[in-house]
Amino acid sequence: MKSALIFPILIPVLTAAACLLSGPNRTVQRAISMTGAALLFLAGIWLLREVHTAGIIVVQLGNWPAPFGITLVADYLAAVMVAVSGFVGFAVAIFALADVDAGRERFGFHPLYHVLLMGVCGAFLTGDLFNLFVWIEVMLMASFVLLALGGERAQIEGAVKYLTLNFIASGLFLTAIGIIYGATGTLNIADLAVRLRDESTAVPLAAAMLLLGAFGIKAGLFPLFFWLPASYHTPPVAVSAVFAGLLTKVGVYALIRVFTLIFTGMPEITHPLLIWLSVLTMITGVLGAAAQYEIRRVLSFHIISQIGYMTLGLGFFTVAAIGASVFYIIHHIIVKTNLFLIAGAIRYARGTNELKQLGGLYRDYPWLGVLFLIPALSLGGVPPLSGFFAKLALITAGLSLAQWVAVTVALAVGLLTLFSMTKIWAEAFWKAEPADAPPHPKKAVPVLMLIPICTMATVTVLIGIFPSVLLDFSNAAAAQIMNPQLYIDAVLRPTP
Repeated sequence: MKSALIFPILIPVLTAAACLLSGPNRTVQRAISMTGAALLFLAGIWLLREVHTAGIIVVQLGNWPAPFGITLVADYLAAVMVAVSGFVGFAVAIFALADVDAGRERFGFHPLYHVLLMGVCGAFLTGDLFNLFVWIEVMLMASFVLLALGGERAQIEGAVKYLTLNFIASGLFLTAIGIIYGATGTLNIADLAVRLRDESTAVPLAAAMLLLGAFGIKAGLFPLFFWLPASYHTPPVAVSAVFAGLLTKVGVYALIRVFTLIFTGMPEITHPLLIWLSVLTMITGVLGAAAQYEIRRVLSFHIISQIGYMTLGLGFFTVAAIGASVFYIIHHIIVKTNLFLIAGAIRYARGTNELKQLGGLYRDYPWLGVLFLIPALSLGGVPPLSGFFAKLALITAGLSLAQWVAVTVALAVGLLTLFSMTKIWAEAFWKAEPADAPPHPKKAVPVLMLIPICTMATVTVLIGIFPSVLLDFSNAAAAQIMNPQLYIDAVLRPTP
């Protein structure tokens, strides 16, 4: 049973090593990469099943008892994040076979991709703040190289902005770790939850604000989010799609973890601040998207606005609100990844993602128009798709707390999101192709691109048809999160 907790980290590191050892042979690297991605997806499903069957799973590496050793923990939230990451990782790996060029493959795309997945899964499963820092840095190093791989001018510019802001976040994180360790002598999350329970002194408050800044930057919270739309449109679509789906969610996950387990003694300070940051994030993200005319830049700004919804549930800090956030995270990972993949299919078919140079896609690729509308309308919250139920659950939780301003903003941002999606539809699909569009042969979209796009669109529709399945799971995860003693007991109990 406990081996299910090791495999989501072990599989990607072995896959990355095997890809490196295979040398420049593209065929072998592709086969290894696809096998590793499929195994990671299966390992995520297995872990989720084990957590559902046995409850919170804990592994103390080297049999060192907590808080002295390295702890891996999987509760409902961590397990579902690993499972969804495995699904996205597998889907994007399929898309990458048709999207990533031979040069990038020879220079390390496949091993770097799996190192990135290892960092993501490690961040979700660690039970220690310092190891959370390590896994995020592993993820950061791999993502920076993937972002710059190819050496194009726009890529290097975007990578520098990405790295600079994320290094600032890492500095804040490391400073907070130093303060916490100096004050408590431990970095184990469960042990910290015991030692800092109901603490409201200056030291934990300072550490909490530093971690809010660090994880807020990595999540794309207001005001330090501008690295994201400056960089996510520059690399190959397969890279930007996995970034869009997973990387900011690591920041959101970390915020949920520390503000429901460690820093619980000052909710009158931390949670109103989270609510207002979320509101400002939603507003600035959606207004930024409205001003863009490049598809991936529009979608990048909408990552920011949607992050605001996820952290808003944390700010509300009830079981229903946290459950809505969990539902929203899962929905958004699938929908946003799919929208970036569709942007890649458009670029492949027409050679550009600039809306002013596009048009007539619905006439030439009617099926691509349908596949775009499914995640686009879901992102805007149109029933009966997954985004509608995600927003409904969050707004219902806000209304029960009389959070009128936050609810009003959430509803308005949903309408403006729909406006941005209809702008893409009108410009790229509905209007006639402009006469001054750059010449580009109209190509059939490869099957390897269509398979993940169709699969994710199907999942979005199924969540909308059967929302109670994911809602019940999300609420169960939230009940577990809001009862931190379950996590503490699972980690700190004596090793048998």
